[in-house]
Amino acid sequence: MNVQQIKQRFGLIGNATLLNRAIEIAAQVAPTDVSVLVSGESGTGKESMPQIVHHLSHRKHGQYIAVNCGAIPEGTIDSELFGHEKGAFTGATDSRKGYFEVANGGTIFLDEVAELPLTTQVRLLRVLETGEFIRVGSSKVQKTDVRIVAATNVNIPKAINDGKFREDLYYRLNSVPIDMPPLRMRGEDIHLLFRKFVNDFAEKYRMPPIRLTDDAVQVLDRYNWPGNIRQMKNIVEQISIIETERDIDATTLMGYLPSSPEKQTPMLLKDAKKETESFSEREILYKVLFDLKSDVTELKQLLSEVIKNSDSDVTENLTPNLVRKVFAEEAYSTPKLPLQISEKSSAYQEEDTEALHVYEELKEETLSLADTEKDLIQKALIKHNNKRKNAAKELGISERTLYRKIKEYQLS
Repeated sequence: MNVQQIKQRFGLIGNATLLNRAIEIAAQVAPTDVSVLVSGESGTGKESMPQIVHHLSHRKHGQYIAVNCGAIPEGTIDSELFGHEKGAFTGATDSRKGYFEVANGGTIFLDEVAELPLTTQVRLLRVLETGEFIRVGSSKVQKTDVRIVAATNVNIPKAINDGKFREDLYYRLNSVPIDMPPLRMRGEDIHLLFRKFVNDFAEKYRMPPIRLTDDAVQVLDRYNWPGNIRQMKNIVEQISIIETERDIDATTLMGYLPSSPEKQTPMLLKDAKKETESFSEREILYKVLFDLKSDVTELKQLLSEVIKNSDSDVTENLTPNLVRKVFAEEAYSTPKLPLQISEKSSAYQEEDTEALHVYEELKEETLSLADTEKDLIQKALIKHNNKRKNAAKELGISERTLYRKIKEYQLS
């Protein structure tokens, strides 16, 4: 039976390479009796793999029992799996067969196997190694011939390091690993599965199927799908029932998605402090100098154009934003970082020649702008009869800054 036939038989939708590989492994291992461990995120459809393994094996006519290990209380898990004798504990009024005894000659699927208590893990390890088990409250050893397929969404190596899972049991279960890919890694399968669920719910609730617009399809493909197939199925059902409009656009779809629709591409985030330290001092100085030169050159050109207009009142042609740029303290404060270049050792002097030339040009341009600034302040004061408040408003700066500039340029 090829992969396509297996998909049709077990209702699997998709053509992703990773999905096809998982199916191939399940089909190849099915005729053997080795244990299988299916891993993958919650909602990826891990329960399909044990069924493939069972129904393609010589045990297909035997019992297939699926056990959710996380749903059984710790106090009764041993009894459920291995059975118990009458009077073994309070409430044990009769003897009872466990799953391993009932499924003799068949297959047991242990879902969420990482949730098993450590004491139960010891019992399970014995079944895997010798095929033997003992009922709770009994001393009689019994034999069973059971194929075990386990599944988990837990990082078992981490659980082993945390002392929550036995390492020897892990290697016994993991004879053949099958990894189910998350939905976000299945490409075109995402829209294919969406349409499948749409048709299913349209038939179930006897209503017209919903349709996605082009922009909604893009949102669908970019979304991260943390809950995988289970989450998608739930969202399709919600939209099918709640929305009266059958054409679903991106805005409507995003309203049903619990987080950002943008797919979060895995990447390494660098610490901001380490990122800054990774630059050499020379590179930082170059960047500061060239940025400052660009700003000063732009301001000089703008002011030259304004001054050429007339000799009357230059300030009338200046916009507040332009004046704020001219009077910004940062624009006229002497850059201190470039001075560090001259203090470097002789080993760096040759490499920093360009930076020194830039600094000299900045110094000349800064002096030229200072004269222009002084002239603008004088004209504004004359226009408003030395009323500093009005002059400051005209120039687009604070009265405090104007007062400091008057004092700096010794204007009467």
